[in-house]
Amino acid sequence: MIYPKIPLAQSILEICLAKGIQQIVISPGSRNAPLTIGFANNPDFKCYSIADERCAAFFALGIAQQIKRPVALVCTSGSALLNYYPAIAEAFYSQIPLIVISADRPQSKIDIGDGQTIRQENVFANHSLYNANLSEEASKENDFKINEAIDAAFYKKGPVHINAPFEEPLYETTTELSVDVMVNHFASLNSVNQLEDLTEFAASWNQSAKKLVLVGTNDPGLISNATIEALANDESVVVMTETTSNLHHPNFVANIDTIITPFTDADFEDFCPDILVTFGGMIVSKRIKAFLRKYKPKQHWHIDSLRAYDTFGVLTKHFEVNPGTFFETFLPLTTAVKSEYFAKMEKIKALREEKQEVFLSKVSYSDFLVFDSIIKSLPQNSQLQISNSSAIRYAQLMKIDPSIEVFCNRGTSGIDGSTSTAIGAAVASNKPVVFVTGDVSFLYDSNALWNAYIPKNFKIILVNNGGGGIFRILPGHQENAVFNTYFETSHQLTAEHLAKMYGLVYITASEKESLVNSLNQLYSLNTQPAILEIFTPTAENDVVLKQFFRELV
Repeated sequence: MIYPKIPLAQSILEICLAKGIQQIVISPGSRNAPLTIGFANNPDFKCYSIADERCAAFFALGIAQQIKRPVALVCTSGSALLNYYPAIAEAFYSQIPLIVISADRPQSKIDIGDGQTIRQENVFANHSLYNANLSEEASKENDFKINEAIDAAFYKKGPVHINAPFEEPLYETTTELSVDVMVNHFASLNSVNQLEDLTEFAASWNQSAKKLVLVGTNDPGLISNATIEALANDESVVVMTETTSNLHHPNFVANIDTIITPFTDADFEDFCPDILVTFGGMIVSKRIKAFLRKYKPKQHWHIDSLRAYDTFGVLTKHFEVNPGTFFETFLPLTTAVKSEYFAKMEKIKALREEKQEVFLSKVSYSDFLVFDSIIKSLPQNSQLQISNSSAIRYAQLMKIDPSIEVFCNRGTSGIDGSTSTAIGAAVASNKPVVFVTGDVSFLYDSNALWNAYIPKNFKIILVNNGGGGIFRILPGHQENAVFNTYFETSHQLTAEHLAKMYGLVYITASEKESLVNSLNQLYSLNTQPAILEIFTPTAENDVVLKQFFRELV
């Protein structure tokens, strides 16, 4: 076995190995050579080389999103490290474990005018769960910090940072280890939260005729079928799910904005729940957030083993436990309550579905029609990765097959890194992955395609409306030079030459008749990754969407 000669690098490698860190994403550099040599020469590690550090970090995030275990990122010193930050912030808010291992100059070289040096220690302090600032020599203190960092990533579900200073020479190797590392196996973090007595909360539940369960970003399979059925068949409960919730039942409300956008003040008053129960991550729908902030429920319970955000300004209880465990304990304590809450919502839901079908039967070619066609076309048992901005908001309006897993970077809701994340997820997933994105998001992360690991069956559907179409939907849109240049980012770029440069099959569609054929052609390709670029009319999309909401009543 070939090892780096530097003892500190050996310590990091051996502790990672002992703790089961297997996936390593490395960006080229010189200062991180001791780590690169060690990871790449050990067959127990699966290493990936991604040149662009921002893309590398989101690629790692996509892998970690799928395997539910920490992925290590390794980079050189200087600004390379800062390029990880967007993905670190996303991982922090999405509770995805990443381990950043940055090579650094020795402390004596910082702030003296030496090349490629910045203040790397604690650089992610606002968005990391642990910061291990190591000293240059291998030591038990360093071992302790490395252990603590990796443990935090595992059990607190988020990013950590290990900063390791290396002095030259950097490329020397040895066939023998010179360190005997200390490995702690999660001793300080391996505590399990005990579920408290729920009698008092069950009593409140049993006295309420209006309970709203709102589910945000959620991993597939987290909630048992028994719990789903119990919630779905309680006449005093309405369950609202987002596209990213991965939770399905015919009785659930899956298209929140379609339901509540036409509501009057009287409708909102009538629908306001006594008890709001939330679980899962960030909520996409601005309308449901505005509703619950204005018409506040008497109680808001959030269920999450780690965090509770007071999203609606009325949080009354945080149950620090897995949602599945909570409901398995809580639901047997509940009793049926006579209520029309579900029945009223079911009637509204049926009306909205009828109106939506009528609208689709006559709608002109636009983003709305395109996204409806895309969502309906997705292969069963596939995985949908979707970018932020318009893409995820249109998807929220469409029915999706329950067999399809849905993922989106909703931690920070940024457009950066969506393609890289999707490729990382596709590498780690055992399902075919379709990535749906808008043009600005795709172009912003175009270096994601500079990647030697894209699976042959990976597919990108790029909806190109010539700019940031989301800004036409938002209040305040005015058609003028300032808007077109600085908000919408109008452009005439396409993905054609990018596809050619990176070896992807390129297909286009630009009108209703060719759309179905192009989608079918895309799904038939499984020997080479492919891009379907769908061109839509820039100026008509917002008009169509606003008309849709008007016709729902």
